[in-house]
Amino acid sequence: MNIVFEEKKESFWIDTKDTTYVIGLADGAYVGHVYYGKKLPATGRDTFDTAGALRILEMPFSPKEKPGEKVNFLDGFPAEFPFGGVGDYRESAVEITGKNGFTACEFLYDSYEVSREKPKLAGLPQTFGEESLTLTLCLKDKVLGATLYLKYTIFEDSDAIVRSACLKNDSDEDIFIDKLYSAGLDLDDADYEMLSFYGYWTKERCIERKPLRHGRQSVNSTRGITGHQSQPFIALVSPETTQKQGDVYAMHLIYSGNHIAQAELTAFDQVRLSIGISSERFRWKLAPGEQFQTPEAVVLYTGDGLGGMTRELHDLYKNHLIRSPYLHRERPVLINNWEATYFDFDEEKLLSIAREAKDCGIEMLVMDDGWFGHRDADDSSLGDWTVYEKKLPHGLKGLADKVNEIGLKFGIWMEPEMISPDSELYREHPDYALAIPGRAPSLSRNQLVLDLSRPEVVECVWRQIEAVISSANIAYVKWDMNRPLADLGSMVTRADRAGEIAHRYMLGVYELQERLVTRFPELLLENCAGGGSRFDPGMLYYCPQIWCSDDTDALERLAIQEGTAMLFPLSTIGAHVSICPNHITGRTTPWCMRGNVALAGTFGYELDITKLSSKEKEEIRRQIKTYHDCQELIREGDYYRIASETETGTHDCVQVVSRDKKESLVLYVQTRAIPNGRSRRLNLQGLDPDTVYDVTISIAGREFGEEDVENTSVHSGGELMEMGLSVPAMEGDGRPVRIVMRKN
Repeated sequence: MNIVFEEKKESFWIDTKDTTYVIGLADGAYVGHVYYGKKLPATGRDTFDTAGALRILEMPFSPKEKPGEKVNFLDGFPAEFPFGGVGDYRESAVEITGKNGFTACEFLYDSYEVSREKPKLAGLPQTFGEESLTLTLCLKDKVLGATLYLKYTIFEDSDAIVRSACLKNDSDEDIFIDKLYSAGLDLDDADYEMLSFYGYWTKERCIERKPLRHGRQSVNSTRGITGHQSQPFIALVSPETTQKQGDVYAMHLIYSGNHIAQAELTAFDQVRLSIGISSERFRWKLAPGEQFQTPEAVVLYTGDGLGGMTRELHDLYKNHLIRSPYLHRERPVLINNWEATYFDFDEEKLLSIAREAKDCGIEMLVMDDGWFGHRDADDSSLGDWTVYEKKLPHGLKGLADKVNEIGLKFGIWMEPEMISPDSELYREHPDYALAIPGRAPSLSRNQLVLDLSRPEVVECVWRQIEAVISSANIAYVKWDMNRPLADLGSMVTRADRAGEIAHRYMLGVYELQERLVTRFPELLLENCAGGGSRFDPGMLYYCPQIWCSDDTDALERLAIQEGTAMLFPLSTIGAHVSICPNHITGRTTPWCMRGNVALAGTFGYELDITKLSSKEKEEIRRQIKTYHDCQELIREGDYYRIASETETGTHDCVQVVSRDKKESLVLYVQTRAIPNGRSRRLNLQGLDPDTVYDVTISIAGREFGEEDVENTSVHSGGELMEMGLSVPAMEGDGRPVRIVMRKN
């Protein structure tokens, strides 16, 4: 890796292990994007034609050459961080209202700095790493009296560039930030297609890929959270891009609140990518001397297709974002009582689940919603984090001690960001809820949202969380968040600060989770938001795993987990086996299929184990043994997508390969049997072509309790990747196959 400024040619060169990113200056003032792609040789940089690359020697020329055409120049210039209001009519990355009430800015180059110390972002999730370089470009708007710092960080072992922006008010008057994104990227179009994600509750992170059309296309959230409906991610891909090949330009925001990710194609076939905090309902008052820091954005180019993008993101997040001590640890197999009991439980019911779970090899009991206040339904007690003694007469400590005596760890569910109108906290402090003065706030799931933009509310919530976790031997917390933000108002926030509430709320959440993992460093924290509504890189800074979706139907989970795994490591994906008929879809799938699908994530159970037959419990024991055999490879290995059920309609297949390429695991599911079908060849990936592998194919029994059929053969890695491996045709839907490969 390297960062170089060619002073004579007014160009900055950022080299990662396999890519080069070039920034150029026009007229020594306008910061433009020159190139991002495969790594370029260092030779010839001192003679590089920066002006030619930026096209400022052709019509409409630069303002220095032709000042009478500045508007036309700005409207086509490939800006590195575009500003609005003075001539560029495409999407801007920064908009500011000055003391005179007018909205315009023009940030011009002033200076730069290269540092080996990764800059810290106060209050925000952020990447980290000692082997790094950071380029900071300093741009100034002398009329506003403001300085804009653009930061670019690279790591020795990654091709990603981590970008952010920081704005400082150097004037003696207040200014207002109406928009400040984290990153932008201007490119020439190459018939790109836009890749993004959409979804809803129980159907998160559906992959969508469509040709880029002229105009602006975006994904966004104004819900105060990432949302089931979107993901703070966007990519441009060349039409020929597959899992194995093709150009990909991707952006992913390390943030958990309101966001926008946008592509804009102009009539001149220029493409502008943007990502950052959504400017809708956002306005930040910046007093003299104050700074505003944006979240970090991951910007990535690869020529190795979608699989190359996936593995780069996985490695970046595992090596430079997730801090939890559980990152490289085996996670305990847990059982959650929610789908077993919902609100209808007591201490003895939980202990009966724990005893049966221990007998089957499960390692942790998680008590879900309903243990606090007087909560027998979802209409009370949020905000009152005291034990519901009717259900738990011996308190949290009494229950935890008994669970520990059985031989299981103990975990709990909490929803610290919420408050019920029927709660002692609300009766004492109705002003603690988000609400617009004079307007009745809207309920969702019978609850309101605490105003975590206020420090005193954050402190109140923290005191309760700390008291709960300190009261018993609690090894795990599932932090839930079951509704979006609405009624973005506060009883104490001034009108000129109203546009800050959503972001300040998110900073409050981050502060709480930072305090939690600092105070209890050995706690296993799993984030959740009504399922997978806040599955984003920002959350991974505080926890090693996130609940993927409330839909645990194994067939539905294939697509949900495929979209999730395109961006996030398998070790972060909360995936459990549940009972059938499934509580969300009513579908019945084989036990073996449910276990195979849940293996591609963190493994656990969502069911009433006390109601299972002896054969079903034996199947759980088998599944847990398989998990223990495979978990290290799944957690640490490289991920490859071999086949997608959403495309084939008949089968799904993922592969994990150890970093030394000595082992591999393939998880295959036949979702629909084909009459008179033939064997199917799987072209595997990521193996050493010269290594000879012992390959064991385990085909699940056709009926419940039937023994698996195993076949063992020997193949070279080259044969497995080029010729493929044959999987026999099978009778019956939902039949999974597990293929284990080890160096001969």
